Amino acid sequence: MTTYICVTCGTQFAETDEPPPACPICEDPRQYVPESGQAWTTPPELAASHRSEIRDEGGLTGLGMEPGFAIGQRALLVPHGARRLMWDCIPLLDEAGAAEVERGGGLSGIAISHPHYYSGMVEWARRFDCPVHLHADDAEWIMRPDPAIELWEGETKDLGDGLTLIRCGGHYAGGTVLHWAAGAEGRGALLSGDIVQVVPDVAHVGFMYSYPNLIPLPEAAVARIAAALAPYPFERIHGAWWGRLVPRDGAAVVQRSAERYGRALRGAL
Repeated sequence: MTTYICVTCGTQFAETDEPPPACPICEDPRQYVPESGQAWTTPPELAASHRSEIRDEGGLTGLGMEPGFAIGQRALLVPHGARRLMWDCIPLLDEAGAAEVERGGGLSGIAISHPHYYSGMVEWARRFDCPVHLHADDAEWIMRPDPAIELWEGETKDLGDGLTLIRCGGHYAGGTVLHWAAGAEGRGALLSGDIVQVVPDVAHVGFMYSYPNLIPLPEAAVARIAAALAPYPFERIHGAWWGRLVPRDGAAVVQRSAERYGRALRGAL
């Protein structure tokens, strides 16, 4: 029995004797199955070909993979009491990555923005004996169920010590961001995955239903994201990949980007 990993999105599936017939996450319009077809790997194969990459990311520790794999996101380790919370997740759990987590006292939990980054969440949760916080609206996309997974409902979840999960929707029904009140030297930070997408023009952010397939969101969905974030002050926005950082005026950047998005859909730019 093997926990197969989708090569295209990095999601780890429940144990089976043979690879799954398909990856529902990749068959969804927000992702894709390559022209070459569905492909699978296993944790030992992944560990043999890849290694953890650890970098500073705007004052947080980032944990990614080298060479890049699947969607290529990196996780962030956020101070949370005596330990750290893992924000988003990667498919690889090796000794170098585990040692970095242990240096910070272990994990208080794992919180993930949306199903494209569920990846190796169960492996990490089992290794560090911690819960995985996922929004219940995205429960259908859990490909490897496990008792460590805790589904939450509603619009916000207070994790304590200044960390708050906020359901924004948009990219996925349960699309979630993390507000870190102590981030940016006390001015607040938003860890957004790609629910709020950090783009090259850091004076703005982006919003999409599908990024690889360039399917936009309706204006009302983007307005809802902006409204959900309006009560929270934040200076920085940490995106999903290395170097994706809005360094200043994050809250204003989100609001004016949502307004620009609406104007674009109405042909009023």
